[in-house]
Amino acid sequence: MADPQESSLINQVSQVAVPGLGCDLGAAGAEFEQSADGLLVKLGFPHAGISAELEASVAAAAGTKTVLQTEIVRHSAQGGMATLPAIKNVIAVASGKGGVGKSALSVNLALALAKEGAEVGLLDADIYGPSQPTMLGLEGQQPVSRDGKTFDPLEAWGLQVMSVGFLVQREQALIWRGPMVTQALQQLMFQTQWRELDYLVVDLPPGTGDIQLTLTQKIPVSGAVVVTTPQDIALLDARRAVAMFEKVSLPVLGIIENMSGHTCSQCGHVEPLFGEGGGAGLADEAGLPLLGQIPLDLRIRAALDEGRPTVGQDPESELSLAYRAAARSVAWRLALRPRDYQAAFGTISVEST
Repeated sequence: MADPQESSLINQVSQVAVPGLGCDLGAAGAEFEQSADGLLVKLGFPHAGISAELEASVAAAAGTKTVLQTEIVRHSAQGGMATLPAIKNVIAVASGKGGVGKSALSVNLALALAKEGAEVGLLDADIYGPSQPTMLGLEGQQPVSRDGKTFDPLEAWGLQVMSVGFLVQREQALIWRGPMVTQALQQLMFQTQWRELDYLVVDLPPGTGDIQLTLTQKIPVSGAVVVTTPQDIALLDARRAVAMFEKVSLPVLGIIENMSGHTCSQCGHVEPLFGEGGGAGLADEAGLPLLGQIPLDLRIRAALDEGRPTVGQDPESELSLAYRAAARSVAWRLALRPRDYQAAFGTISVEST
């Protein structure tokens, strides 16, 4: 029989609000373990940016020593597909159209997950227009192959990175048909020697074509994030991206609204250049959460042009904190998804004798 006093304590602590998520620890999927040494609270998502504040709130509610612990686990992929040995979770970042800042968001989202305390990789799946080498300051570098068959990922700002941009000249146009493009994606994914990752963020090309289809059929994805701007045209195409993922039973974690408002660098006035409320409206319409709103800011573009992404070079800036809040929301929504237990059991074979 459970100790009534222990149950009361856990019930009380489970009602502590999690900063920035709009829910309490219970709704955030926290697990609790009480011992003679105090109370252990396990969260299934990285949370370094709010850890001190949350730990103080939990300690005040519990009246005893408390410890917050991150425990990121594997979550099930579409169609029961087995997850990859070195990668716990693949997160696809998609948009229905180009020009919404998806690649800029992908790299800063990956960096934000890392700053929050996770091991993170970034796969640039935009085969025709790879931009991550430039954004991460890796232009001109090439991955090393130690066995002649696979590549070691490059590293930048604490991320493991792979892109077709490392394998071709900067000015080279990739005039490839669909089968070659899909084969390239699979090679980048499966022939890279990823080291143990909590999350692999996949920066998809815009649209709903061959790359997206290959991703849904061949690569185990734990969840997708759809990026849009507030304007009507972008929202129309973002709806198509959501519909595509739903059609192939790939879970959509939510919507991130990029270019959510421009702050004048001279006077500080905020102007909604692309409209306002579009991301929230799409989220409501699709029954999905709005995971974050990232402003339109000159500094984001300038930092990426220099190969010094915002979250990497200044993780405590106001802009970086917006990315980190969005990253915590993405990881939290993923943590609520069903777990994948296949890897724990391995492969069972039956042979006749």
